[in-house]
Amino acid sequence: MAAKFGAQSTTKDVLAGVDLKGKRVLVTGVSAGLGIETARGLVAHGADVVGAARDLEKAKRATTEVSKAAKESGAGFELIELDLASLKSVRAAADKLLADGRLFDVIIANAGVMATPPGKTEDGFETQFGTNHLGHFVFVNRVAKLIKDGGRLVNLSSSGHRYSNVDLNDPNFETTSYEPFVGYGRSKTANILFAVEFDRRHRDRGVRAVAVHPGGIMTELARHMPDGAIEAWVQQIQEQRAAVGEPPFEFKSIPQGAATSVWAGVVASADAVGGKYCEDCQIGELIPADSPVSAISKGVRGYALDPENAKALWRKSEEMVGETFA
Repeated sequence: MAAKFGAQSTTKDVLAGVDLKGKRVLVTGVSAGLGIETARGLVAHGADVVGAARDLEKAKRATTEVSKAAKESGAGFELIELDLASLKSVRAAADKLLADGRLFDVIIANAGVMATPPGKTEDGFETQFGTNHLGHFVFVNRVAKLIKDGGRLVNLSSSGHRYSNVDLNDPNFETTSYEPFVGYGRSKTANILFAVEFDRRHRDRGVRAVAVHPGGIMTELARHMPDGAIEAWVQQIQEQRAAVGEPPFEFKSIPQGAATSVWAGVVASADAVGGKYCEDCQIGELIPADSPVSAISKGVRGYALDPENAKALWRKSEEMVGETFA
């Protein structure tokens, strides 16, 4: 990792001079925002990309620039249907890829939802935990043998993991009051813990897993928040940061937001990022346990990297989906 990248780095910056011809990458959530830019950056440098999306027609319209970039570089780009809020859809998508049999160098689990109203997935899981974590948990584990030896898994998490640890006693908010950002925090912590345990289970064959925070970006992810909520949230963050002497929060562009995903997936050293949480194209630092959320601008909570917590989440996830993964 000779080059030093940071918060302002874009996909163009981190992929400069990188030849990805012969590489094959799976990216979920390619119908909007970061997923589109991640796929575009990869195919522009020669990688063959399979993009997964819930709505294929929307994805086809949204990825015209990806298809154009793939044609110009000679790369391949194809779409597969995947609704992470439906385990039937998840298993069907995985079965399709397994039947095809072609291997992947990298899987980037990019898709997700944020701060949704109270709700359940098709299988009865709380919407955010079910979509952001359990959907990817089943999908990735089912296609894990398609990841080449020496390959990688990149899970998109968020600084939102700082809102909450996972609650393995009440993952569906059946006995506790539902709070949208607590639910989001639980799911994003789960994304990190999944990477930690997946990395432990697969690194003997050189497959490493990493979780990344893309930064704050204005994308469709915020579509469930009511009018004015984002503005009020940002104002609160600015006041909190000012109170502790932190610089003002700034949104990233989509190319800046996607940079950490591609950096962690195809640029950074696998041994350096395996089992880690990354942000701003760097490895995130551990946050002191007594630091309040309002005073934090960077870093990862200890509970999100705790190996025993990761093992416990894995067991609970298998129990919830009714499937065991070796």
